Amino acid sequence: MYFESHAHYDDKRFQEDREKLIELLPSCGIDYVVNVGCDEKSSKTSIRLAEKYDFFYAAVGVHPHSAEEMSSQTIEELRRLSAHPKVVAIGEIGLDFYYDFSPRELQRFWFRQQLRLAESVNKPVIIHSRDAAQETFDIIQSSNVRTGVIHCYSGSWQMAEDYVKMGFYIGIGGVITFSNAKKLVEVVDRIPLEKILIETDSPYLAPNPNRGKRNDSRNLEFVVKKIAEIKNLTPEYVAKVTSDNAKSLFF
Repeated sequence: MYFESHAHYDDKRFQEDREKLIELLPSCGIDYVVNVGCDEKSSKTSIRLAEKYDFFYAAVGVHPHSAEEMSSQTIEELRRLSAHPKVVAIGEIGLDFYYDFSPRELQRFWFRQQLRLAESVNKPVIIHSRDAAQETFDIIQSSNVRTGVIHCYSGSWQMAEDYVKMGFYIGIGGVITFSNAKKLVEVVDRIPLEKILIETDSPYLAPNPNRGKRNDSRNLEFVVKKIAEIKNLTPEYVAKVTSDNAKSLFF
């Protein structure tokens, strides 16, 4: 029923029960999971999870937090990893000016390099953007990449529409269920369901009624219900269309 477009089951918070939880997911309606890399190590772990579980796929990339760790050798290793048959995207990549764990100029440089990598290997991108909405948009627009998802979208509905016109999907997660998510509700209301992907960003950002707890893909149910409520559709229809969207992007 559900296509989980963004999760991090390699995270240490799943150390205690990772295998048990993952094996439970198909019985809870989780048909597909894309496990997303944040650095070279987690990208390789994502591939190992995809090799172990039929319904898992991987994305490989370096998060802006880890931009200082990057080099030309990192790009070549990501290129090698991207050739794996279960790697479906380059990500997550982008800009994070909220934490500024890496210098901004380095973030910009390696973001552009990873966009070029995605173009050269013909893979969609998974974009991270926090407190850098306009600059993220401008860098993507100036690139030749026109396929991917803006993960955990937090921008305006106008920018979301511009991303959709460019060819991108909008990733919607647990934040949509928060009482202060009025801007995101407007985004979901205004853009076509055919351009929305659902995600949890597990183990982060659990939706209501589980806010503050460790997140996992079983909580997609609450994301789908909220989208259905906003768009006056059935949850079953929302689940089907968003699953078809993700298949179209990643497969």
